[in-house]
Amino acid sequence: MVTPVKPWIVGITGASGAAYGVRLCRAMLERDIPIHLVITDPGWRVLHEELGWDATRRLETLEAQFGRYSAGYRYYPIEDVGASIASGSFRTAGMAIVPCSMGTLSGIAQGASGNLLERAADVMLKEGRPLVLVPRETPLNAIHLEHMLRLARLGVRIVPAMPAFYHRPRTMEDLVDFVVGKILDAMGIDHELFKRWGDG
Repeated sequence: MVTPVKPWIVGITGASGAAYGVRLCRAMLERDIPIHLVITDPGWRVLHEELGWDATRRLETLEAQFGRYSAGYRYYPIEDVGASIASGSFRTAGMAIVPCSMGTLSGIAQGASGNLLERAADVMLKEGRPLVLVPRETPLNAIHLEHMLRLARLGVRIVPAMPAFYHRPRTMEDLVDFVVGKILDAMGIDHELFKRWGDG
């Protein structure tokens, strides 16, 4: 009997850097890892502004982007607080929010559960499952840093969207792949998105 692959929850919020979240979704689906996707309303706006996505036809847009992958994805509206991923009894491998706005990070740090994304993150914390947050903001103020420290002390992996240059990136895609590769590392998912230091 083959054990099915547990899905990951992926959140995309209104911080700049929508390309990171989209690339992560594709990288996971390419590896036959199913995803449960939540996008905030500001996240949809950034997807439109930065990537040209049609935010007025959300389901059709997602199907055009991710529908060809056999692993499958499921999309949940941000206000659907009764969704399966809002319950700890629903089994998932973990959750990543890419990019994670400071507003969402604050809500998670305070245990607000004000929408489905925050509630799903709260479920990860209470169930002891992996939670990876990818903040994309600069400069950071003391409130941002305190919230990150609070979550890090709870075991949350904080992976700021900070591309490196030692692998000599040549394109924007190379920079995005480096950050997404670091996210996948934090999630424990094998990949070859960038050349590691010391690799021939």
